[in-house]
Amino acid sequence: MKNLLVVSALVLSTAAIASPKTQWLTVDNEVLARVQSKMPNKSAQALFSNSHASVVELNQAQIEQLSEVIHHELHRCGGFITHETYAEAELALTAQGDSQFAQKALFSDYDINQKQIVVPMVASVQEASIREMIIKLSDFKTRHYKTDTGVKSSEFIRDTWAALAKNRSDVKVELVSHKGWPQASIVMTIQGSEKSDEIIILGGHADSIAGMFGGQGRAPGADDNASGIATITEVIRILMEQDFKPRRTIQFMGYAAEEAGLLGSKDIAAGYKARAQKVIGVVQFDMTLFKGTADKDIVFMSDFTNAAQNEFLGKLIDEYVKVPWGYSKCGYGCSDHASWTANGYPASIPFESTMGDINGKIHTDKDTLQNAGGDASHAAKFAKLGVAFMVEMAN
Repeated sequence: MKNLLVVSALVLSTAAIASPKTQWLTVDNEVLARVQSKMPNKSAQALFSNSHASVVELNQAQIEQLSEVIHHELHRCGGFITHETYAEAELALTAQGDSQFAQKALFSDYDINQKQIVVPMVASVQEASIREMIIKLSDFKTRHYKTDTGVKSSEFIRDTWAALAKNRSDVKVELVSHKGWPQASIVMTIQGSEKSDEIIILGGHADSIAGMFGGQGRAPGADDNASGIATITEVIRILMEQDFKPRRTIQFMGYAAEEAGLLGSKDIAAGYKARAQKVIGVVQFDMTLFKGTADKDIVFMSDFTNAAQNEFLGKLIDEYVKVPWGYSKCGYGCSDHASWTANGYPASIPFESTMGDINGKIHTDKDTLQNAGGDASHAAKFAKLGVAFMVEMAN
């Protein structure tokens, strides 16, 4: 992949911190090369590059334009991570050696030995339950991270998860506030009974967006990403109904502001690293509703993820879900798993299709349940995988 322009150190030294109206982004090089000419006033010029991504400076409107151009021109998700300062953005790239960035933090205990527990749980996955949650989340006009309905939708997720765990004293559900925007992330923790310092995470982003309208337009986000949050909710429902008590600590997360450059997950993952918390596995559910690839039901993104964990998840599919699966690539910063990978944790993203077959309705007001098949049968496959992953990893 060809590197883009690297400007002189003199220019960089005068641009240490973005102005109040701009932010620094690290953007996938291939994405940047293909969208630069489409950006208004040919904004998004690279200031620093490595083999994966480049640093650019954009204002908020340009960031939303970038997201829109990426979706409509490249037919893919994300591709960038937002940073508060130039120094943070440059460090994010210089700290990411090729092998370190993609494969760090291998976890060796990938055994399948919880069949007696997992099989009945997988059988109890309910498509109707997932569909109901998708509909409820889609009913918010938008879940944009800077809107009142974005705030309320996160509170709704928090309350839904808390209600499922109301009879468990070992479960905590909380909102995690972030500096700079009003929408909170949601974190549910089930404390481990023996290895409580080891953490397994299943997450997805809680926000939605519709093109360049920011928080003004309707953004039902049924697939992107009400489906991921609804699938996680179904995993929680099953674990709570079965009164599952993990040996390791497990957490479920709904990240704020993913569509603005992985802001919520970047904040949370960096905090875990700073506190030296031992996260041994992370899975991201970002879009589970739309079956876009005829011969594959679940597709793992092979880049910027952990190969050993991806392979383990594939074995879980063969054992418990029994659907065809494969691999694709999504590039730098395409979803919240990238925040965990960048901080040295093993992360994976099982996706609903290859990137070439992505749902063309996302990031528009047409991202609805009906436009993605009308039911949650495809998402139910991911719920089964989520149950299997959490139970097998937790014990």
